[in-house]
Amino acid sequence: MTTVPPAILCIGRNYAAHAAEMKSAPPQRPTVFMKNPASVSGPERPIVIPSICREHGPQVDYEGELAVIIGRNCRDVSPSEALAFVGGWAVANDVTARWWQKEGSGGQWIRGKSFDSFCPMSTPVPGSSVADPQQLTLTTTVNGEVRQRGSTSDMCFPVASLIAELSRGMTLLQGTVLLTGTPEGVGVACQPPRFLKPGDLVEVEIPGVGSIRNRVVDEVRNHATCE
Repeated sequence: MTTVPPAILCIGRNYAAHAAEMKSAPPQRPTVFMKNPASVSGPERPIVIPSICREHGPQVDYEGELAVIIGRNCRDVSPSEALAFVGGWAVANDVTARWWQKEGSGGQWIRGKSFDSFCPMSTPVPGSSVADPQQLTLTTTVNGEVRQRGSTSDMCFPVASLIAELSRGMTLLQGTVLLTGTPEGVGVACQPPRFLKPGDLVEVEIPGVGSIRNRVVDEVRNHATCE
């Protein structure tokens, strides 16, 4: 998927085991943040580490996720009708610069999540092709090594509940992407942390939904760009 969506809404710590590895209790309500729509990249495009993410040491991390694409505008929908508004499903990687997430933006996560190429996504499959979004297995590997393996059945807040909650008083525009959270096994939680480096190959797969395969590279820029 390379089409720029109108918005990318994301859910943090939506798997209890991931919340625990991040030294946090499972949330009582969905933890919501956003990514810059310009961060979306294709299923085999490189993850580019910008120079700004080299200023505070290694920090770029992977987060394999199930992505939901809203198929038509929705507002104030109930959980029972929410899945009817899903136009597609995709595999995504919520790539994150941890220093910018935790320290560089006054406690807000958006900056560390929004650098260009920090949202690789697969080509969406139709919404009707997934019978039960809470019965999917997600696997993330780095250089062939399994780092994450989890089931969407372990989500604290299932997809239908998330769509219903986010649509309360707020229109979710057609094409909006919802990232539903990542299972345990992220690099920052390893001892010592295992951040991405140039040359690494990150792959995320959800059988029945798709896969992405992204090589990590350093940014090379000689001039500013403004379009």
